[in-house]
Amino acid sequence: MIGALETPEISALATLVEEVTRSTREGVKRFVEPASGTLGRAKSDWHHIVFGRRGSGKTSLLRKAQIDLAEADRPIAFVDLEPFKGLSYPDVLISVLIESFRLFKEWTDDGAPRREAKRSLRNLFGAVKSKKGGLEHKAADALSRGIAEAMSQLKAQLQLPDGAELQRVVREEQQSAIQGDLGSRVGLHGVAELTSMAAVSDEERAAQQTQETYRRSKIDFLHQHMLDYREVFRQLSQLSGGSSFLFLDDLYHIRRSDQPKLLDYFHGIAKGNDLWLKIGTIRQRSQWYVHGDPPTGLKLGDDAEEIDLDLTLERYSGTKAFLVSILEGLVKESSKDLDTRQFLSEGAVDRLVLASGGVARDFLGIFRRSIDQARERLERQPQHHRGQKIGAEDVNRAAGRYGDMKMEEFRRDTLDDQQRLEEALSKVSDFCINSAQANCFLLDQDSKGGDTALVQELVDLRLVHLVTSRVTVSARRGRVYRAYLLDVSQYTGSRRRRRLQMLEPWRTGSSERLRRVSLLYDPSAQ
Repeated sequence: MIGALETPEISALATLVEEVTRSTREGVKRFVEPASGTLGRAKSDWHHIVFGRRGSGKTSLLRKAQIDLAEADRPIAFVDLEPFKGLSYPDVLISVLIESFRLFKEWTDDGAPRREAKRSLRNLFGAVKSKKGGLEHKAADALSRGIAEAMSQLKAQLQLPDGAELQRVVREEQQSAIQGDLGSRVGLHGVAELTSMAAVSDEERAAQQTQETYRRSKIDFLHQHMLDYREVFRQLSQLSGGSSFLFLDDLYHIRRSDQPKLLDYFHGIAKGNDLWLKIGTIRQRSQWYVHGDPPTGLKLGDDAEEIDLDLTLERYSGTKAFLVSILEGLVKESSKDLDTRQFLSEGAVDRLVLASGGVARDFLGIFRRSIDQARERLERQPQHHRGQKIGAEDVNRAAGRYGDMKMEEFRRDTLDDQQRLEEALSKVSDFCINSAQANCFLLDQDSKGGDTALVQELVDLRLVHLVTSRVTVSARRGRVYRAYLLDVSQYTGSRRRRRLQMLEPWRTGSSERLRRVSLLYDPSAQ
């Protein structure tokens, strides 16, 4: 008899899980809203910054909003910022502008003809004809040409060296002893021009040349053309009859010091023009606002609102329900006859939630590897007591293998401060494994400084997970601590690490085990 884990249905499920863990436009059909109202906010007429760890569903939410808005015929540009991560300001801004204009131009080129075709079909069935379609097409053509010109100018700027010393020669002429009647008119751009209405005689001219030296500035170019770009979106709003949306995904790939400048420029273009910004990023890897004179970027609460997608272990029951609902949806899609209880133990489900830290993509990625681990176990020990179900130990082993991918992403996302963060991770791991001998540690809520900030960054990088934000210790009266869990991938596969106490704060009666002095972690003392 074939065991549950060895059936073709489980193989099909494993393949499906592998496909959906890669964020694609096609995967949006499986979108599960993490909290009621989240999608509606992402589609609303306001600026939003969507925060979440890698794999938390930021891109899925933004893609779903994009598709829904596209069905409503709204002008949209969805720009993945990762390809621009090697560029510095202002070239990164110029490049993102070019890509944004290219995508909006696609809507302008395709949208008006499509709507005019629909209008023509209605006319065939007796609707009253109007000139609106032709006028709309002309406006779209004019706007498309304007966008193309802006793109051409930006591409030229991108190729030029910034700060190059240039020279300009200005020639001035003076004319005297002019006879006859002269008239004047105002030409293009408000430049006064002289027109002769009679012959000019006894003309004497004196010429003088002035040589000016200046430096090319791409930033000056961008500021000088902001009004032109604002006009583009004013016309786009008129043409579309409503709002436009610019999605900037994975802002954290841009250099942190350049992020507020990028957002500030687009906010300046968008203001008053029905253009709404939707930005996806990792909170601790981002800088969206800098207070100054003038301030730069987007200020949360004033210029934009936040959407937080991070489901943490602190809200364990809700996080578990959300993650299990995603898995069960995939199980039903792969086979009508399959049930999670056939191949997944309750202990394995809890361990999957713990190992993922509440991140949906990690939950599915570790589950996929858990199938392989359970199958390998059955090959070695067909009569193993865990039988045909994935158990907690299978999940532990799978999490260890999955940790290699996490570390690869960690190094890719932390090019600028990788060494500091690796040292911080090493300190936390050493404390948990060798000092506390537990998978959790406590950090004083009032603790300040760079070392504490690094722990917060490790949370966003999915190598440390928040489990509860308020813990008291009887031996430290008056102090309040946050409890964190070291990622499972950091302590699997080693004999000495098996001595760790696996604290699970969400279980009944386990909170007292967290209130131990031995778990107090001081980053500066390590």
